[in-house]
Amino acid sequence: MSRLEEEFVFIAGVYGLQVEAREYRFADEVGRKFRFDFAWPDPSEMVAVECDGGIYSGGRHVRPKGYEMDCEKLNLATELGWRVFRFTANALRSNPFRCIEQVKAALAGSSGESLRLANGTRTGTEAISTGTEAV
Repeated sequence: MSRLEEEFVFIAGVYGLQVEAREYRFADEVGRKFRFDFAWPDPSEMVAVECDGGIYSGGRHVRPKGYEMDCEKLNLATELGWRVFRFTANALRSNPFRCIEQVKAALAGSSGESLRLANGTRTGTEAISTGTEAV
């Protein structure tokens, strides 16, 4: 497990999110052996998290072949019904509450139509109707 993935586990614990599966393999049914860093694979949830490190140091996720593979993986995940969240180190460190709340909302069945942010603003269609959108 990478350092960033360890940070995610720690942050998730602090904010009350139980990590269910690490290095979860998916897409076997279509002949692929992709893995999510973290997943909640119950068919009623199908939520995954990818921790993308190395974006400023030329890591795998930003090199051409790695980026192409990530696109293929995430497109297939979407096609199979997964909701995938990608978090960079900066996102996890600058607003960990927001990252974990996004995952918790997805696990609770929220379609993301109105997720209240820590500062009281809202995202999605509720923000449009109330004029409190996040900037």
